[in-house]
Amino acid sequence: MTQGQNIDGVLLQWGDRLFYPGNRIVHTRPQPKLSGLAAHQRAAAIRARIETTVVRRAPQVMVKVTGGGRGMKAIAAHFRYISKNGRLDIEDDRGDISRGKSALHGLAEDWRYGGTFIDDIGDRREAYNVMLSMPRGTDPLAVQRAAREFAKIELADHKYVMVLHDHQANPHVHISVRAESRHGKRLNPRKADLHRWRETFVEKLRDQGIEAEATRQATRGCDRNYDALWRLKARQDGRLRTTRPGSKATAAAQATRAQAVEAWMHVGRALATSGDLEDRKLAGAIAAFIKEMPTSEAGARQRDAPDLVLLTRAINIGPER
Repeated sequence: MTQGQNIDGVLLQWGDRLFYPGNRIVHTRPQPKLSGLAAHQRAAAIRARIETTVVRRAPQVMVKVTGGGRGMKAIAAHFRYISKNGRLDIEDDRGDISRGKSALHGLAEDWRYGGTFIDDIGDRREAYNVMLSMPRGTDPLAVQRAAREFAKIELADHKYVMVLHDHQANPHVHISVRAESRHGKRLNPRKADLHRWRETFVEKLRDQGIEAEATRQATRGCDRNYDALWRLKARQDGRLRTTRPGSKATAAAQATRAQAVEAWMHVGRALATSGDLEDRKLAGAIAAFIKEMPTSEAGARQRDAPDLVLLTRAINIGPER
């Protein structure tokens, strides 16, 4: 096995854990091991993701399920909220754009009868509210176009509406999707689905010329707890009575971040021994990235371990001759 193949093997083993984590909820058949050209292409894709994550620090997308209605009253209320009571354009799954209170009423009636009947108040979730967001400074229209293409792929066969919000700090698109598809299959997004949704949104943003990434918080060494939409609104209105930690401090979250540091160390050490200068530059960026991670005490001990010193040393010396 050549040195390059060995480095690619490390990238496949540890890079997959960083960027393509296995789903712990839905168990799938084991995937065949990659070899030859396929393995080289996969390793190249991991190198590209390392570049965007630790070198260029590409903006991270946010795709979040913010709630959902269990009856037509709640769904119609969300229509009014995202459209500012009909003042903003609301686009449906057919690409039709409407505005105004009467349009909202017609839309609600279409959802009520367009499939299994939705009563005003029900026991099961009949719609999901999804928000796709990018950081301040991103072109709002590019975000809207990317969200449109995202919905065509991930929400196909479902009724949905979408509204662009570009009047706040971060341009974002609200999507309300009917849980039941036209074929009677119900939407039930899980953690793995949300990760795939982020990946799809990134792909569509890149098609619009917008650099973006969908790296997990643990991979980035982050531990932020994002507030649900209702908490954000309640805080804005002065109605919020409870607080929650700003970071994830559970033992499980800390262990996940420590595992990410370990994976970064393996990837960095492999790249540091490469005969390719670009690989060694990536290793240097990884060493700096690990040092900056706001991780747990256990992770901090790991990133300050002698291994990181050896990694930095290997980068400075270059590959063994």
